[in-house]
Amino acid sequence: MSAGAGRRVAVAMSGGVDSSVAAALLVERGFDVFGITLDIWPDQSEGPGSRNCCSPESRDDARQVAEILGIPHEVVDLKDLFARSVIENFAGSYFEGLTPNPCIDCNRYIKFDALEDIAREAGAGAVATGHYARIDESGPDGRRRLLRGRDKTKDQSYVLYVLTQAQLDKAMFPLGDLSKQAVRAKAAELGLRVADKPESMDICFVAGNYRSFARSWAGRTGRNGPILDIGGDLLGTHSGIENYTVGQRRGLGIAIGEPAYVSHIDVEQNSITVGPRDALSRNEFQVEDVNLVSVERVTTGTKAGVKVRSRMPEIPARLFPNGDAGLTVVTDEPAWAVAPGQAAVFYDGDVVVGGGRVSRSAQPLEEPVAALTGSHPPGA
Repeated sequence: MSAGAGRRVAVAMSGGVDSSVAAALLVERGFDVFGITLDIWPDQSEGPGSRNCCSPESRDDARQVAEILGIPHEVVDLKDLFARSVIENFAGSYFEGLTPNPCIDCNRYIKFDALEDIAREAGAGAVATGHYARIDESGPDGRRRLLRGRDKTKDQSYVLYVLTQAQLDKAMFPLGDLSKQAVRAKAAELGLRVADKPESMDICFVAGNYRSFARSWAGRTGRNGPILDIGGDLLGTHSGIENYTVGQRRGLGIAIGEPAYVSHIDVEQNSITVGPRDALSRNEFQVEDVNLVSVERVTTGTKAGVKVRSRMPEIPARLFPNGDAGLTVVTDEPAWAVAPGQAAVFYDGDVVVGGGRVSRSAQPLEEPVAALTGSHPPGA
């Protein structure tokens, strides 16, 4: 626990096994714990299922866990804020040819922003979640460093790169040193009915098809357009760019004599370019909206491992600050299907250096500036 956190802790309780055990561990450690469950479920034609972490069933699970632990619990309605901060970007991204990651926006604007405000009003000095990540309070220059979870198969540091030093000062990750197996065993020991609860869905706030949800929420329907090969020749017709993301293979409805993947989405031309797997490999890409969570700055050519998907192996790379909260990433080996809108997260061993969003820009590396300071860009 960070030095400034205090003994009263608000735990974000989704109703899953991870946040439930996080709360239990803090109770055992003598903290004054209270649980907060966020009501963020958007209006849609289908109701949530048991694997949606913001479902009514999950709220009931969180309430029961709180009763067993003997801690206060409340449900807070953040539907409007969640819609503005997370869902609108999620839905709109597909029409812009981008690949969204709503978990990152949720952490940035909801769990470690709005929830922190709620916790502070309730007298809590810290917010705890069930993320598999760790915090090192003894970093260089007195900075706190975000670290991978000890269980590399469950590590969730990728979706936490947006945190600031001030947020790390008030954050707690009780599961950071544990494995998923140990967490489930602890839940069973406590008699929690969530001990064997399945993992929540990747997009927890969507009940049905997420592309259909995006069209409904945005109130838009894409236009048919050309599917091109990498030489620009017409191969077929697509049903709207919102139905495709870079790296997609299924549902293309065309043949090129070998497996075909979406390699590029041109919003202005309303076209989809497809090609063989090798056509999606690249050694250089730009990242924008960069947040350096564990370091104050990176210098030209800083070495780091980069991940552009949470479950992919990291690739050795060099980072080149290019001004205006941006970086150019040059990888030592080709990175596959780097999609605009995805998060690119940088690591130095277990330390999360920082991260940002893959840019649509494909401009070549320019003369980089000397350094890039940390924290969110103005207006973020």
